[in-house]
Amino acid sequence: MDLEQLTASVVKLAQATGSFIRAEGAIFDASKIEYKGLNNLVSYVDKTAEERIVAGLTSLLPEAGFVTEEETINKTGEVFNWIVDPLDGTTNFIHGLPTFSVSIALQQNDELVLGVVYEVNRDECFYAWKDGGAYLNGRPIFVSSNEEFPQSLIATGFPYYDFEKLEEYINVFRELTKVSHGLRRVGSAAVDLAYVACGRFDAYFEYNLNSYDIAAGMVLVREAGGEATNFAGGPETFNSREILAGNKKLNEKMREVIGKYFN
Repeated sequence: MDLEQLTASVVKLAQATGSFIRAEGAIFDASKIEYKGLNNLVSYVDKTAEERIVAGLTSLLPEAGFVTEEETINKTGEVFNWIVDPLDGTTNFIHGLPTFSVSIALQQNDELVLGVVYEVNRDECFYAWKDGGAYLNGRPIFVSSNEEFPQSLIATGFPYYDFEKLEEYINVFRELTKVSHGLRRVGSAAVDLAYVACGRFDAYFEYNLNSYDIAAGMVLVREAGGEATNFAGGPETFNSREILAGNKKLNEKMREVIGKYFN
């Protein structure tokens, strides 16, 4: 399989889907919002975008299965599975805030081998494939080399429906706020990871995430020279539903802080 060529095709599909989302955003009617759970929003835009992505990916790799946020398809592949979030940042989209993205990753057996994140409003496409490096609109990107908190800008995601670890999270937030340039909450985990991959953010941490939130971004970070692990530093992020991403040295310092509050 030519992963570079496949990535190029996925980039075009993500950009086309992003154009659809952008056009719908200009005329979106908030009365069309649906609730999947507490503060878990979805719209016809998410579902239609996912259907378009699934159709496009099926034509590229017919034998592959899917893990998708909106579950518009039920198919598991023996070797290959696409992991798709058609609109990461739905709450931003619904409220007219500018940061949301299309996120597509390919998993071969248990290994992530391709990732594309298209940030819709800035028309920025981040993409990477196994051993091929990471890119933003054709330009190679790399994680920040900053190893110290006083020069760092850190991304996170606030808990919005699972509040069991809210106190632990607030403690981490409080400690990092005091020693860094600050913390940012963009509202799209895929974009957070893409920004880590290109060095805009020095580190990113969040808990209670799904595979489709982070799969593509993890490929970006790793191919950009960084690491994406769970809070303990292990490789399993999907089952633990938590992620820490950045360069190795700063991640070590992040784990020291996070480890005080998260077991």
